[in-house]
Amino acid sequence: MANHKSSEKRARQTIKKTAVNSQRKSKVKTFEKNLLKALSEKNIKALPELLKDFSGEIMKAAQHGLFKKETASRKIGRISKRIATALSSK
Repeated sequence: MANHKSSEKRARQTIKKTAVNSQRKSKVKTFEKNLLKALSEKNIKALPELLKDFSGEIMKAAQHGLFKKETASRKIGRISKRIATALSSK
């Protein structure tokens, strides 16, 4: 337990920050799940819009420090490649 005023404040801030970060991570995971679901169901019309939403959301999370920017770029790149393959093999 915190013994100083500053450490009590830091503990409060950490609780709030952890809640916000977990919400952001959950949102990114949901976007990724929806995108992968549409990809597996071969829902070609929804893929470009879902990719746009996912890439924006994961890069926003990377800017806030939830992921490294390299991780976000790698995930976007790999999913983009899968979508391009799916779109070209209509």
